[in-house]
Amino acid sequence: MTKSLTDRSALEPLLKSGWSMVDGRDALIKDFKFKNFRQAWAWMSEMALWAEKLDHHPEWSNTYNHVQVVLSTHDCDGLSEMDVTLATRMDAAAS
Repeated sequence: MTKSLTDRSALEPLLKSGWSMVDGRDALIKDFKFKNFRQAWAWMSEMALWAEKLDHHPEWSNTYNHVQVVLSTHDCDGLSEMDVTLATRMDAAAS
């Protein structure tokens, strides 16, 4: 079972980069906007490979050039270090 995130200071850089907490849930959410559908899909494909490698999969939706991502670790019913790692990779790949 995955451990909950105990050091909440790890969230500070993510919150400064546009992630926010989901109301009523221990989860992060962010909207990513790309130039077009192709770029959004390419980013999602790259992130899917990272998610598989980490064995940690996001909740996400895509509409044209917009991707909304929610991260939470279901094993611990909240945020874990895996969420921080995946969010950081997502930000780096989107920039």
